[in-house]
Amino acid sequence: MEHVHNLIIGSGPAGYTAAIYAARAGMKPLMITGQEPGGQLMITTDVENYPGYPTGVGGPKMMDDFREQAERFGTEIRYDIVTEVNFDREKKYVKTENGLEMTADSIVIATGASAKWLGLESEKRLMNLGVSACAVCDGFFFKGKEVIVVGGGDTAAEEASYLAKLCPKVHLLVRRDEMRASKIMQERVMKMENIEIHWNTSTVEVLGEEEVVGARVKDTQTGEERVINGSAFFVAIGHKPNTGIFEGILDMDDAGYLKTVPGTTLTNVEGVFASGDAQDNVYRQAVTAAGTGCMAALDSERYLVEKGII
Repeated sequence: MEHVHNLIIGSGPAGYTAAIYAARAGMKPLMITGQEPGGQLMITTDVENYPGYPTGVGGPKMMDDFREQAERFGTEIRYDIVTEVNFDREKKYVKTENGLEMTADSIVIATGASAKWLGLESEKRLMNLGVSACAVCDGFFFKGKEVIVVGGGDTAAEEASYLAKLCPKVHLLVRRDEMRASKIMQERVMKMENIEIHWNTSTVEVLGEEEVVGARVKDTQTGEERVINGSAFFVAIGHKPNTGIFEGILDMDDAGYLKTVPGTTLTNVEGVFASGDAQDNVYRQAVTAAGTGCMAALDSERYLVEKGII
């Protein structure tokens, strides 16, 4: 059975940054990428808010740069999926889809989170052509244009409020006759004159061929259909952290985000550290994920030094 000092589960900004720091510290990290190497940025066309890329960069190109840097310092990367873990022992056990069995002295979790989607064919077809799940990431591209936001919770309220500062009109589609968002977030949305709330409204189809031009929606009470024009369609119905495999092993909140000791990446299991969107339900940005990836590698190094392993 193979054994490593530092195992990184998941890729993306958090995983690759952890790998860079771990490799430079002589921890000889092994990364298992997961089913989406590079994470959510692999379905992001333009990234303009990450420092160091003054003219912007494509999400896949950015993740390729991260991967290349991690490999340059000696990170071993395997394209595989972790299917089983046992953290009850000092040497943590991991098994993968391809049948790899291994143990590790320390583990960095960087499995990320995935946006929830409506499941429409048109939504998938127009991904990155005006369909997005992140207003902070993509809102700037639609400055001065009418946009549509779908959702009724805090995420939707935050996205709509953010976009209202950039766009002359924001259409907020809410399936019910009330929002699930907290009272303060609802009040914020209600006060913004350029946000129009469409109650009892569900999306039938995102409209457009080469880019989003609007959405066909349906009144959930009368069944009547109509078209709302907009240059972008933001889906804000939440995210799901990719942490199911750790259920019952690591402490997590009701939504599945891993809990860490404030100011660190320490989980409830000694030697296991959580980073990126798997433990961040607030910011969910590439730069913050990278920051916690760095923290997880440094926390891992301190742990291994204290144990006399390196």
